[in-house]
Amino acid sequence: MVSDEPSDKAAAGSFDQETSRGLGQDDLRDSLIALSHLSTGRAGLKETLTRVAELAVQAIPGADGAGLTLLEKDRSDTIVATAPFVSAVDAVQYGLGQGPCISAAAKATTMRSGSLGGDSRWPQFGSKVARMDVHSALSLPLVTSDGVVGAMNVYAHAKQAFSDRSVEVGQLFAVPAAIAVQNAQVLAQTKRLATQLQEALSTRAVIDQAIGILMSRSGVSADEAFSRLRTLSQNQHQRLNAVAQSVVDQAVRRARSRHTDAG
Repeated sequence: MVSDEPSDKAAAGSFDQETSRGLGQDDLRDSLIALSHLSTGRAGLKETLTRVAELAVQAIPGADGAGLTLLEKDRSDTIVATAPFVSAVDAVQYGLGQGPCISAAAKATTMRSGSLGGDSRWPQFGSKVARMDVHSALSLPLVTSDGVVGAMNVYAHAKQAFSDRSVEVGQLFAVPAAIAVQNAQVLAQTKRLATQLQEALSTRAVIDQAIGILMSRSGVSADEAFSRLRTLSQNQHQRLNAVAQSVVDQAVRRARSRHTDAG
């Protein structure tokens, strides 16, 4: 399903469909091949998303630039762009809280406009970006079995830039693009979890070391040593692992000093 501005329908209908169908086949094929070979393991999340957006520009007839928004729960959205003007347009969109990408993601429906300045669906957004010489937009939801993971914005400076063929190609491209985006998201989440786990293990290790030092120094139990660390943390307004690290560092300095004096 495609949501069109009323005036777009007539323009799209008057487009020579046979000519349109012959355009962009090689670009679409090449982009889909590149998308299938995209390695999310070798690049960071933003780099991968940017590459997906670049391939969309290559594939979709009429596109001058594209942006991609990844939606994540409990985290700020990740937004990338292929060109500075795309970043500027998306900044307007998200600043206002209205625009084709927001609608595409919310409704899981492709949004097309060939005259943003006069589009009644996003009056504030349209008027602002039209003054930036951006008049056409094609926004595609990125849908997987888990739901909408993001949306892709494709922009053009010309009016009525996106034909029915552009929509068809965009929707074909959006299917594997959604999988690539989701894979990149899962990998990034896995890396974040691994980092957090490593940090937790390191933190636990230094706290255990500090507890051992206090036990050997004062002859207290493990619970009492931990209670002392927690009291120090509160009194010094520092995180517990920072206080523990300070205790360990101090013990190391003392040991080295004794070793030096003995030598």
